[in-house]
Amino acid sequence: MRKMKFPAPRDWVFERNSSPRLHPNPNITSVNIRRRRIILASKSKARQKLLKQTGLRFKVVESFIREKRQLKGNCSDLVIENALKKAKDVAKKFHSGVIIAADTVVLVGKRIIGKPKNIKDAFKTLKLLSKKPQWVYTGIAVIDLDNQKTFTTYEKTKVYMNRLSDKQIRNYFQRVSPLDKAGSFDIQGLGSVFIERIEGCFYNVVGLPLAKLGRILKEVKIDIF
Repeated sequence: MRKMKFPAPRDWVFERNSSPRLHPNPNITSVNIRRRRIILASKSKARQKLLKQTGLRFKVVESFIREKRQLKGNCSDLVIENALKKAKDVAKKFHSGVIIAADTVVLVGKRIIGKPKNIKDAFKTLKLLSKKPQWVYTGIAVIDLDNQKTFTTYEKTKVYMNRLSDKQIRNYFQRVSPLDKAGSFDIQGLGSVFIERIEGCFYNVVGLPLAKLGRILKEVKIDIF
């Protein structure tokens, strides 16, 4: 296969709209999608499981970028920025392929909640979340190295949680580790019993909104269906 030289990341096109757009480059020849390499820049087991459900074959390469958790503007901008940094970090290790990265946080009022620092922090988080509704935001960044394009988007879901007793939270932590979960609970697992209702995308709360991701993958000529 003929080697191609790609520009530095600063030359990539960034899209921050919730509906991603493609900026075609007439000088780039389409690659064979069957041979395209897909890299998931996340160690999250939940995201890996969701991506496997699409039937796509992919490689997991963890990003070691430290996420920002200070809200200075819109929460959507924050998660997009974090996801983009993760994608760019992993993209440095490859010359071709499609990099997928995501970042998920919980917003309560004006407070950003990510993964807990320890069990004590997780306990306080669940007590807080059980008292008021929260928004779950996930930012997605996809870098198409073969066609020199970068796409970003986000999804948000409103979650209403039942009031939880201290005993319920302690029993939950005995069976499920909250330390790798934004908001300290897993809506797709045992944590589902805590949820009264949600408004929006369920998969977004898990950590990877598949509908939004599918739209971007279609733009880079990777059709799930």
